[in-house]
Amino acid sequence: MADAGKDVIKAFLGEDTEFNGTLTFAGTVRIDGQFEGKINTSDNLIIGEKSKVKAEISVGTLLVQGSLTGDVTATKRVHIATKGKIIGNVTTPALNIEDGALLQGGVKMLTGAEADALKPGASTAKSSGPGAPGSGQQGSGGDASNKG
Repeated sequence: MADAGKDVIKAFLGEDTEFNGTLTFAGTVRIDGQFEGKINTSDNLIIGEKSKVKAEISVGTLLVQGSLTGDVTATKRVHIATKGKIIGNVTTPALNIEDGALLQGGVKMLTGAEADALKPGASTAKSSGPGAPGSGQQGSGGDASNKG
């Protein structure tokens, strides 16, 4: 969360807060309550230790200290802290998982160009091979079966 000027928390959902819907914002938002829905930003999201989030998330940078169920696309970085938990797929160019953290799901590491293509205002030109952004297919990381 090293973006200058964006480390200041602009909105905060406290422990006793429950929210269902779509959250779109600029800057840094911290959730310590319960959230269900969609989250969209090119900036920073902090999921606090006591939070329970069920959402499809598209962010710049994500810090998970609590519980997240849902798929994540981050154009910069995902960091799962010691008590953090993600159950879902993660797509990002940079992933940090501390000892004690949990990630249960798939991971797709993006190249710099792929991450840039996901940022707002990026060109809509995309590659069309399997697993490429916009192809509708995710890369499988290889075939686990032995075909002979």
